Amino acid sequence: MMLSEKVVVVFRSRLRVNADLSALEAAATRMYELASAMPGFISYKDFTASDGESVSIVEFSDAASLLAWRNHPEHLSMQRRGRDEFMAEYHIQVCRIEREYSFKESD
Repeated sequence: MMLSEKVVVVFRSRLRVNADLSALEAAATRMYELASAMPGFISYKDFTASDGESVSIVEFSDAASLLAWRNHPEHLSMQRRGRDEFMAEYHIQVCRIEREYSFKESD
């Protein structure tokens, strides 16, 4: 076990009924391109549950890197666009790693 400064963002959301899915996909692709190029970016995954809720998990190496991403001008613009065009609701949690374990089967 090793303590780290890593932060994990859990972004839970539901889309508006009339959301333009092709526009959202294009915007999401652009946000991934930007975020993954940011210093400190580690990973991004998203999932959609059968009830329509989406969950994205984003990892950054430290809080300063996450803050730089949060304040990126294109990301700020996309946040506004998300509220205005795509999201019916969302909930964001920023978490610090207390413990971290892993297992990988040997080849």
